[in-house]
Amino acid sequence: MNHLLSALRGAGEATRLRIIALLSKGELTVGELVQILDQSQPRVSRHLKLMGEAGLLNRFQEGTQVFYRLANDGVAGSLNAALVDILERDVEVLEGDIQSLVSIRQERADKAQSYFQENAADWNRLRSLYVAEEQVEAELLKQQGQGQIRSLLDIGTGTGRMLELFAPQAEQALGIDVSRAMLNIARANLDGKDLGHAQVRLGDMYELGLEEASQDLIVFHQVLHFAEFPARALDEAGRVLAPEGKILIADFAPHEEEFLRDEHAHRRLGFEDGEIEQWGNSTGLKLNTLSHLDGGKLRVTIWNFGKKG
Repeated sequence: MNHLLSALRGAGEATRLRIIALLSKGELTVGELVQILDQSQPRVSRHLKLMGEAGLLNRFQEGTQVFYRLANDGVAGSLNAALVDILERDVEVLEGDIQSLVSIRQERADKAQSYFQENAADWNRLRSLYVAEEQVEAELLKQQGQGQIRSLLDIGTGTGRMLELFAPQAEQALGIDVSRAMLNIARANLDGKDLGHAQVRLGDMYELGLEEASQDLIVFHQVLHFAEFPARALDEAGRVLAPEGKILIADFAPHEEEFLRDEHAHRRLGFEDGEIEQWGNSTGLKLNTLSHLDGGKLRVTIWNFGKKG
């Protein structure tokens, strides 16, 4: 009862209801909320502080920016869901806020498009070397199967593509990356795709900050070849993997394309099958399946790990 009363007090104000309605569409920064609500930053921050204390919001620091997202569990999460359902019936009242949100998302999309235009030559050059991404994604979906995913973790989420791919099967989805630029692109890509349960966050693959045995599916898609310590990253993923969960790794087999090290910061020029398997075994994982996709100079390998019984 006390939790419910606290949440009700935290939500019981017009601006705070507007914030709940906006955050139901996805996470936003303080600056973005200030822009949409047309109020001073101290005032908006005060509302956010009170809502956070009431458990209605989750707060994530990313460099100098702070992102806010609706809580989706417990009493506060249930109240959020009920309020969103009520607020969405009164579209006219929130119409201006939603239009401003659309404008902000368009700004994100424009920035992302500019980035890709500037780097298109390098992306296309790399993609031309290996099997089409559609085939890689089809194999990853096959390895996961059709079952429901309680918690999805995409490590090194990049553009957020793996979240787009797997989030429709997931109850909760989180992508982490060390690059703020890539996180901005991921947010732009996820906007408007009806994936409100998917979020991205600045994070460290060596120290995930997640509870042990909490993730049903963990994905490393073309990530480990950038890692200084890939075995440590796999060890940390194994720590947070649920007992019946899976870790899917898609990366290159050994190759000699040295320009990837020189121009694209690849630490490793691919991995031997047994190398990844050995790392998994040493951290309590078992290799379920191993598959190879050929389509050019670079061969893509997919490792499917589970926890040892």
